Amino acid sequence: MNSKILIAVVGPTAIGKTALGIQIAQQFNTEILSADSRQFFKEMRIGTAVPSKAELRTIPHHFIQHKSIEEPYSVGDFERDALAKLEALFQSKDIVVMVGGSGLYVDAVVQGLDDFPNVDPSIRDLLNEKLETEGLEALQSELKSKDSKYYQMVDLDNPHRLIRALEVCIASGKPYSSFLKQKKDIRPFQTLYVGIHADREIIYNRINERVDIMMEQGLLEEAKSLYPHKQLNALQTVGYRELFEYFDGKIDLDFAISEIKKNTRRFAKRQLTWLRKNENILWVDFDTDIKEVSKKINIELKRIQSE
Repeated sequence: MNSKILIAVVGPTAIGKTALGIQIAQQFNTEILSADSRQFFKEMRIGTAVPSKAELRTIPHHFIQHKSIEEPYSVGDFERDALAKLEALFQSKDIVVMVGGSGLYVDAVVQGLDDFPNVDPSIRDLLNEKLETEGLEALQSELKSKDSKYYQMVDLDNPHRLIRALEVCIASGKPYSSFLKQKKDIRPFQTLYVGIHADREIIYNRINERVDIMMEQGLLEEAKSLYPHKQLNALQTVGYRELFEYFDGKIDLDFAISEIKKNTRRFAKRQLTWLRKNENILWVDFDTDIKEVSKKINIELKRIQSE
């Protein structure tokens, strides 16, 4: 039996994962790994809702703004680095907390990455050309026809993810989703998933409010400073791409803000779709008192440790 336990706090964006993760880490006197791929990059602070300086001072956090947008950093890189950090932390901690809105990155740490076929680079070149000439909608439509299952899960506004899925579909002649979850790596720890949920209307209202706050905090200025680098993979994300279109003169600012809200709501919906396939999540309501959450976690920890 593995005596070390990773508590993975998951849920849709803007639901309160950061706050709950800190409270849990305080309870167990431990540290936090971020598995939010949007928060890895030091140049992207406001648009990725990086924990505040006060929050970061409260509990040691890892993988927050530790890379530059100029540095390629894949899910495989994160899996390697996160496992190394966990090994080090488990030397002195029995429990470590991981907080993440990126389901793929959470699963990579807990279960390992799936095996995919090799892809001829020319396929990727053709898909990138299609993106340039026909736009994002063309890739979305092609993925929907080739792999409707993954289409329901993927971030449809992320061209990098769409191209990755499509190149595997084309190279193998099989849906990208058919390669998922083929194996589960054995980890030297056990995992307790704690998921935060709320009614859809509450989630959507929190998202809309967060976007307004981001704009007040200076998201427009942050996006403007990053505009010269808009082609980088790290910036192919909601909150920046819409403002880049505003800078390009394609849309006005009010419409860009409404698009950020709409696309973030769509992203939250896909996050929930990803999480629902996991039957091992301990779900708690977003406004549940921390004492009640702690009680539920302790019950689950005893169950896990007795198995």
